[in-house]
Amino acid sequence: MDIPAAAQVLGTMGAVCWSIQLIPQIIVNYRRHHAIGLQPSMMMLWAWAGVPLGVYNIVEEFNIALRVQPQVLTVLSLITWIQCYHYQKRWHPIRSLLVISPMVCLMGGIEGALIVALRIAKARGFRWPLTVCAVFAAALLAAGVLRHYWDIYVHRHVRGISFLFVGLDAAGDLFSLVSLFFQTTIDLLGIVIYGTELALWLGIMACGVYYNLGPFLRRVLAKDGNRDGNTRVFVGNPEIEVDQSPELEQTQHEASSSTSVFRTPSSEVVVRASCTLNELATNNDFACPSNAIACPG
Repeated sequence: MDIPAAAQVLGTMGAVCWSIQLIPQIIVNYRRHHAIGLQPSMMMLWAWAGVPLGVYNIVEEFNIALRVQPQVLTVLSLITWIQCYHYQKRWHPIRSLLVISPMVCLMGGIEGALIVALRIAKARGFRWPLTVCAVFAAALLAAGVLRHYWDIYVHRHVRGISFLFVGLDAAGDLFSLVSLFFQTTIDLLGIVIYGTELALWLGIMACGVYYNLGPFLRRVLAKDGNRDGNTRVFVGNPEIEVDQSPELEQTQHEASSSTSVFRTPSSEVVVRASCTLNELATNNDFACPSNAIACPG
């Protein structure tokens, strides 16, 4: 479909999502002063992925939003990478700047040189260099996300990553993907790049639901069940028995200090203790409190 206005609007929406996607992650890292679980290798792979992706989008003369999008991705990824090393490796900010500054210059130089070179190649009818750039960008983006899949596999938990960041990134991929269908010509490689990234993020969301949300809901339900369930009895003498009504589940609880009985509206607990005269004679520390335990004579 040749609808440039729709392509521009959707591309802009995707660029906005990508422009702010890492901001929630950066804020979360700053507030908690650590980046445990967030993979610095992912951030560095993403930063470098912005170089070939930017070259491809610019040389192919996509809309302005899609041309700016990879540059924003690179900058935010580098900031997040610095945070990982600052909080986890205790790097001083000056050290981080000394490391990142030449890296930024190198990335900018490589991207500028490739843009000039590939424009010449495209004018002469050589399109395979652009194809290489697109495939390389997609590979780096996918590798960055797959690094988190390995961490999820090892820990059976989605660690360190902000799900708001995940949602914004997925939305940016979706808008950018749809915008390609409204360009003058449909670009298959662009579809592969954004489609692959979108599928991987949806997988991260699914893992979050299974490993994070599922156990959380089970804990909440278990907590509510304990509140509505049977009464707990904490006793110090192992000979004390707890009897409940036949329709209720029998439970026993042992603790180390005081003796107390609790009742709930849903159940009634009868506590019986066998106290003999011999026990009272031989063990002066043993006593049957009259207010909580009935000692049959």
